[in-house]
Amino acid sequence: MNVSIIDPLQGDFPEVIEEFLEHGVMKCIAFNRRGTLLAAGCSDGSCIIWDFETRGIAKELKDSECKTPVTSVCWSKYGHHVLVAAIDKSLTLWNVVSGEKVTRITLQQTTLQARLHPGSHTPSVCLACPLSSAPLLVELNTGNTTVLPVSLSDLDNGAVSSRNKFSDGSAPLTPTSACFNKYGDLIYVGNSKGEILIIDYKKVELYGVVVNSGAAVIKSILFSRNGLYLLTNSNDRTIRVYENHLSQKDGVKALDELRTSFDDLQGVEKLKAVGSKCLVLSREFQDSINRIHWKAPCFSGDGEWVVGASGNKGEHKIYIWDRAGHLVKILEGPKEALTDLAWHPVNPIVVSVSISGLVYIWAKDYTENWSAFAPDFKELEENEEYVEREDEFDLMPETEKVKHSGVNEDEDVDILTVEKESALSDSDMSQEELCFLPAVPSPDVLDLQDKYVGSSSKMIDSNHSGSPLSDEAGQDGHGVNLDSSPVDALGNLIADDTGATTASMKRKRKLSEKGLELQQAEKVRKPLKKPIKSFGGKILKNRNKSVDEYLSADDETD
Repeated sequence: MNVSIIDPLQGDFPEVIEEFLEHGVMKCIAFNRRGTLLAAGCSDGSCIIWDFETRGIAKELKDSECKTPVTSVCWSKYGHHVLVAAIDKSLTLWNVVSGEKVTRITLQQTTLQARLHPGSHTPSVCLACPLSSAPLLVELNTGNTTVLPVSLSDLDNGAVSSRNKFSDGSAPLTPTSACFNKYGDLIYVGNSKGEILIIDYKKVELYGVVVNSGAAVIKSILFSRNGLYLLTNSNDRTIRVYENHLSQKDGVKALDELRTSFDDLQGVEKLKAVGSKCLVLSREFQDSINRIHWKAPCFSGDGEWVVGASGNKGEHKIYIWDRAGHLVKILEGPKEALTDLAWHPVNPIVVSVSISGLVYIWAKDYTENWSAFAPDFKELEENEEYVEREDEFDLMPETEKVKHSGVNEDEDVDILTVEKESALSDSDMSQEELCFLPAVPSPDVLDLQDKYVGSSSKMIDSNHSGSPLSDEAGQDGHGVNLDSSPVDALGNLIADDTGATTASMKRKRKLSEKGLELQQAEKVRKPLKKPIKSFGGKILKNRNKSVDEYLSADDETD
């Protein structure tokens, strides 16, 4: 955003609903890294790619094998691929540019959330969080899966203990959430005991554990865009934000150094000591009065704001806090429950999905502040008497002659270098990144227009020339109004033809009683047929009779 022209007293967060997107029943959303494209998973199994600049549909990804609602969508780092998870236990990787399906894998359980590895140029590994089992590392090319540890008890034998299994031997219902760090070398897993496990991605080895005081189930976990903060949403109706003290690029190396420094400790104590040095609790966000369950909490693009949606039914409320823990705004939308939420990576825009399938776009309501553009500009509440200076309107005032500009006018102006976004780091910058999809012109709905232009012009000419065709049309009750425009005639032609040939087109709208009365009054006031020629004071009204018949009739009367 243009921070220099924004009023500093106004917070840089959304305030009102700017518009909404509508296409089918959308369930979940995700922005690409630039915020130029928005992916939305629908209830019919399709994924819609919206151009967020034009607010139009850029691509529709539809798999004939998937007819169930989509549960999660995720972009690859450079935006060329989208991973779609659905209720039918499938994971589908799409090529966004070509619209082709790259691969499709079916797991044993439904995936609630799927995330692609952020460090790979070509996505080949994803992190899947099933409904009732531990998170999985999935090889998209081969379909191989690796189960991640979800508790300290898994350290003994690497599997779930028998006392925690059901009678049929299946894993217990322990909803867990997991995410990669910024560069993908570490995985952070939140389990049902309120613990955060730090796991090496390559070795799948547990390096540290962070224990929460509440010991409540962690429903979701995610990092901020810059990787400095970690957010968790727990069942105790509390959103927690942690500061990440590990190095961004060499997280595994930093963990090895921490483990070496705690060699005097063993087992769980060592893991907790390492975890306490990795993540430090910064803030807790909750509604202590209403005790609201939070849904889809996340960070803003720059990590300065924390946003969470109310989980109450029939309530579309979005709460915004600053990172210091102060509630700064409550956005109230329509009386519909909210299913998903996303903050724009760059701009102060929030996108929410309602249970009805509409996507609402929340934006900032900017107020005019002219003094931001001109510091010398003074806003007046009412008229004031002004006394001009002696040289105020001179071509070169004396005061301007004394002033010297501090700008070097001989210095070359750089118009080629593109300034980097503050919300984007150096690793996010890439010339290969997909920001926009090429525009594909949609077929014209009125393709029959060219076909009937000639016939419509002939019909209008025949009506004015009094051809037998117009007489027959008048006798049948389908005469064309001579005062109508060619566009109206063309529209009637297309409607008649398409109505006779295509059963799927809409029928012609019937006139109301008031419309019929006006039409009858118009016919009485403006007759369709005009006199053609008079003979001996008698008007030739019937075109079907010849001139000789009229002459013979005159002789008989004489």
